[in-house]
Amino acid sequence: MTDNKLPMRAKLATSLSRGAAALSRATGRGDGSVIGGRIGLMIDPNLLAELAAGRQIALISGTNGKTTTTRLTAAAMGVLGDVATNSLGANMPTGHTSALAKAGATPYAVLEVDEHYLKQVLDQTRPRVVALLNLSRDQLDRAKEVAMMAALWRDALPGRGLHLVANADDPMVVWAAGKAVAEGTPVTWVAAGQRFHDDSWVCPECGASIERNGEQWACVEGNLSRPVPHWTVSGDGVVDNTGTYHQITLQLPGRVNRANAATALAVAAHFGAPPAKAAPELSKVASVAGRYATVHRDGRVIRLLLAKNPAGWLESFDMAENVPTLLSINARDPDGLDTSWLYDVDFSPLRGRRVLITGDRAMDLAVRLEVNEVPFEHVRSFGQALSLVPPGRLEVIANYTAFQDIRAELDRVN
Repeated sequence: MTDNKLPMRAKLATSLSRGAAALSRATGRGDGSVIGGRIGLMIDPNLLAELAAGRQIALISGTNGKTTTTRLTAAAMGVLGDVATNSLGANMPTGHTSALAKAGATPYAVLEVDEHYLKQVLDQTRPRVVALLNLSRDQLDRAKEVAMMAALWRDALPGRGLHLVANADDPMVVWAAGKAVAEGTPVTWVAAGQRFHDDSWVCPECGASIERNGEQWACVEGNLSRPVPHWTVSGDGVVDNTGTYHQITLQLPGRVNRANAATALAVAAHFGAPPAKAAPELSKVASVAGRYATVHRDGRVIRLLLAKNPAGWLESFDMAENVPTLLSINARDPDGLDTSWLYDVDFSPLRGRRVLITGDRAMDLAVRLEVNEVPFEHVRSFGQALSLVPPGRLEVIANYTAFQDIRAELDRVN
């Protein structure tokens, strides 16, 4: 909906939302991606729905990869026209409201959605496409148990008149989508992969075990099984639903990002973006709110990897090169206060490289590394780590607030 067509209250709320966001950026208080939406919704609680009306919208949700897949999807859909998006990762309704208010009138929007808020955002934005990436354990002291989260999705998705793009390799996602699909919701299955299996050994439908044989998986007693994927990752490219291969050149590392790219292209294709035209746009995404950013400092080439939960850490180990690696762990409110999740991470891939550790909860990490027989050095700061490693490459893997602390030391690189 254009600003001129908004009700008067929504126009005022939109104007003040933009102003608050701009003031936040100008004063260095933040990027404005939350405060703008908060102010706007205080003035008009229906503002998100008002701003969403008239746009063709895709929602991207899951435990890991939301921000990256959202950025890639927005790039792919950019071949069709202007796209509004919450590119900095503010993935709750305040962030969505701020993003749509800031963008003004656009025909399309791609919004990252925190998995806990999916139903609420579905209700308010009426999307055309919803992408379901994965479900795994996350922030145990504040996030829902995985099967409970899957059940909430399962109940929220039917009867929406939308199209699903879903990960065929995650049993929890397949089950969460199953009710909507059984009731006629069309679905595009993507072979997006699942490296972390610890949350999907038990069938959420009947409680029997799930067996895996290569890429295939199935419940040993019930009907839940891996659907035939329409899109797959193949080598350095993607095979679409017509069987056509598209070479993918990414600046982002790891197989997981090729899978994110496959999901992005599948979403964009449903809106009418030709994959052959959209695929080259993905190569323009170099980093995502600091994730994967490479910074040159004092003769070192520093790459930043964000890992917030066990599945994310496992993927980060796959992306990181065998060079000196700094691990940083905090346990502040945005991270979750419970660090017991460290015992769900297998740190053994780090053996054989130089490992340094820091952060508020470095000692918790130290004990965990001892269990995995990974030698390490404790440093008190990112700066000390930088001074101890020789010129060359340094990989940095950190959870949320630790990542933001290091990003700030590097002048909030994007």
